[in-house]
Amino acid sequence: QVQLVESGGGLVQPGGSLRLSCAASGNIFRIYAMGWYRQTPGKQRELVATIDNADNTNYADSVKGRFTISRDNTKRTVYLQMNSLKPEDTAVYYCNVRAQVFFIPGQDDYWGQGTQVTVSS
Repeated sequence: QVQLVESGGGLVQPGGSLRLSCAASGNIFRIYAMGWYRQTPGKQRELVATIDNADNTNYADSVKGRFTISRDNTKRTVYLQMNSLKPEDTAVYYCNVRAQVFFIPGQDDYWGQGTQVTVSS
């Protein structure tokens, strides 16, 4: 099983910055990708950014140029640096890890508990 612990959310004014962190632990054989998704009430969870084990990154169009995803392999941690935040970025942000665990074939997605990001003046 994989456990993900998120941190870094909070309240920030428009134009401000936040840095989210997500640390993975558990019976991890290999991590293939890590990412961030967000969800607001009444809406589906949407992709924000992902990074794979070859350091390929993918961003939603709405956050390109403002958000940066990175990872620390030794700590099994993924980060999301969010700059120039807008009220539309307000959401619960969920960490996602695509990983294979010991003794279970294939890859599965694991989710963090979510951290609230509120952008408001």
